Order: sequence, then structure tokens, then C-alpha cells
Amino acid sequence: MYFIIWSTLAEITFSDEIEFIFEKWNQIEVDKFDDLVRENLKRLSKNPLIGNQKLNEQVFSLVISKQTTLYYSFSEKEKTINLILFWNNKQNPKLLDKVLR
Repeated sequence: MYFIIWSTLAEITFSDEIEFIFEKWNQIEVDKFDDLVRENLKRLSKNPLIGNQKLNEQVFSLVISKQTTLYYSFSEKEKTINLILFWNNKQNPKLLDKVLR
């Protein structure tokens, strides 16, 4: 199993997604999203290669929901997964490229 490390940006963007869901829908949807994230992190901790490789060999993406994608990297040697950010898929993809570089 891999140990998951949350970057500050991952924490902020996760909170932003939670706030967005709460404002647009309700607490029930927030709880569903939170459960979905936890399930996917559990899967990821068992196999970090379930995501798609992005940009280079270092960055991977995992679709959490239709609206949200998680970007991460991992170290096989250290058995760690570094969460980079949660991305709202409705945002401009050019911004994503800037954030990931």
C-alpha cells in the first residue's frame, strides 16, 4: 500500500470543490462526493497506476466524477502518492497546464 500525501494545493482545491458542490446543490451531494474521493483514494493507494499518465511520466490523472479530476504523482521507491490538485473539469484547460508545470 502507498501512503497518500496531500499538497497544500490539493487541500485547497478539494475544499473549493466541496464549497462549490454545497453552494450549487446540498450537503447530501457533498457527502456523496467526499465518499467518492475516499473510495478512489483507497483504490489509488493499492495501485497508483490506475490513473492516466499526463504531460510526462511524473503526473497522472484520475477522474473522480464527471466534474472533477484528481492529479497526482507517486514514488514507487518511497511508496508514496502525492496529491497535486483536484481540478474542476469545467475550467479552462490552459490554466491546468500552467498549474501542473
